[in-house]
Amino acid sequence: MLLAFDVGNTNIVLGVFKDGNLIQNWRLETDNNKSADEYGMIINQLFSYVGLSTKEIKDIIISTVVPSVLYTLQHLSMKYFNKRAIVVGPGVKTGLVIKYDNPKQVGADRIVNAVAAYAKYGGPLIIVDFGTATTFCAITEKAEYLGGTIAPGIKIASDALFEKTAKLPKVELEEPGHVICKNTIESMQSGLVYGHMGMVDYIVKKMKKELEQYSSSGNSAKVVATGGLATLIESGIDCIDCVDKLLTLEGLELIYEKNKGHKGWK
Repeated sequence: MLLAFDVGNTNIVLGVFKDGNLIQNWRLETDNNKSADEYGMIINQLFSYVGLSTKEIKDIIISTVVPSVLYTLQHLSMKYFNKRAIVVGPGVKTGLVIKYDNPKQVGADRIVNAVAAYAKYGGPLIIVDFGTATTFCAITEKAEYLGGTIAPGIKIASDALFEKTAKLPKVELEEPGHVICKNTIESMQSGLVYGHMGMVDYIVKKMKKELEQYSSSGNSAKVVATGGLATLIESGIDCIDCVDKLLTLEGLELIYEKNKGHKGWK
């Protein structure tokens, strides 16, 4: 079995694959201060709860945008699973042609998402990932990763309003149902949620237009959303074709299959 870690700035999503199928997945808070032993004990408890044994794990793969957590998880892999973790990074076979000016600057999570989405849906394709940042990635029908847009995530915007103002409170991220709001809480919710919906709609429309020059088939780009807040934002706009919350984990499994057995991965 394969254990996959997707490490984001806010959450760590981990999943267990058996024969290419995702059989369990969990979401933990990303904590730079947690030790390998602390994460190890949490994972042991999660495994025990569903009847899995750490001895069943044959390989581990990690995608991370948080370098400080990488060493911790590598240490965890050796101590609790007796495995040297595979880390997604430069030199890894993905099946994509990276057209970014500097391919090393592309976040591992964006590449992993693109691998999974292209395998499942083909191209042209736009992937919107609602994480700590909201990212937009464009992939052509020829599996070319062109690049995209990075915007502040909705939680970052909410925290900024609370931290940078004297009187505005923290609010739950939910739709108030209207934009002419008569109290501060709903006014903030309206600005945060509907403002984010408007941003997503605008960027997707512009990205679709720019993608047309790369398409020989004339097909319109399919828009796939992922990330923790994808369902909230997708509910209010029409530009998203589907929500696929486990996209990154599936991408990690695909990358593992493309690279296992290659020199340098063991």
